[in-house]
Amino acid sequence: MPNNQFKKGELYSFITGKASTAIARRLQKNFKQSGIEVTIEQWSVLYHLWKQEGQSQQQLCDATFRDKPSITRLVDNLEKQKLVKRVPSKEDRRINLIYLTKEALSLQEKTMALANKTLNEALEGVTNGQIEIAKEVLQKVYDNLSNLPLTDL
Repeated sequence: MPNNQFKKGELYSFITGKASTAIARRLQKNFKQSGIEVTIEQWSVLYHLWKQEGQSQQQLCDATFRDKPSITRLVDNLEKQKLVKRVPSKEDRRINLIYLTKEALSLQEKTMALANKTLNEALEGVTNGQIEIAKEVLQKVYDNLSNLPLTDL
């Protein structure tokens, strides 16, 4: 039996998409006002490299849910901005590992503070209990869909 309690036209993807877009726009505005010339897409790559640098482009694809051409373009642009560098893998020369530059490392603290500020703005008036419920529900939706065989899609 379906468990969809939404009115017609009111889908999870629209609700979560609107919220995600609003947060991204606000974060981009906060970056721009602080003089940080990095897009949200670039920042998401930097974020994963701050957690663990030396990742391959494929690992970054998996971490950011982006396709290979998108990651290639993002890394190209980050390289032009002197925020990352590609280093051929010692095990497999066909693979480039992506490392941060000093310039990228110097952005980490400021951008993370702006990300926290943005989340605080987004979650104004939302209780910790509501946040936990939302996280549980969205994780369950993700798990349900990611566990389906591709033939069912």
